[in-house]
Amino acid sequence: MSLYSILTLFAGLQSGGQSGGTTTQQSGGLPMILMLVAMFAVMYFVMIRPQKKKQKEEQSMRDNVQVGDEITTIGGIVGRVVTVKEDSLIIETGADRNKMKIMRWAVSTNNTANEKLEEERKAAKEAAEAEKQKKIEESAAAGKEKRKKSRKKDPDFDE
Repeated sequence: MSLYSILTLFAGLQSGGQSGGTTTQQSGGLPMILMLVAMFAVMYFVMIRPQKKKQKEEQSMRDNVQVGDEITTIGGIVGRVVTVKEDSLIIETGADRNKMKIMRWAVSTNNTANEKLEEERKAAKEAAEAEKQKKIEESAAAGKEKRKKSRKKDPDFDE
């Protein structure tokens, strides 16, 4: 059921459930106000809230840049951080080690942090697979022992 149909149903209940060709507008703009409030709520949860969350994550990433991190600027320049100041960074780029001063807000991604995150995810995935393999092996061993015990109890079993 769509949001519009729910709101129109609610608006119909608010107006006293009048139907037919003789409808009078007694409730005023209440249904329209409710619909506008609902639209603003949907806009907030669909557009504004995720954007603010993304901005907080980006700001946190920019605040956590350390000396030695490899970063990419919004202009596409890749370099290693040499000096960190309150609102700016000095980076080295290229084989010539050219130094450039950039503002913190110009940092697009922290490549070093991304690599660490990928390594952690890979290690966690490998650990989960190893644990799964270990459980499979344990269940296979337990199944073998059960079969041995059941064979020993079976009087028709001859070795």
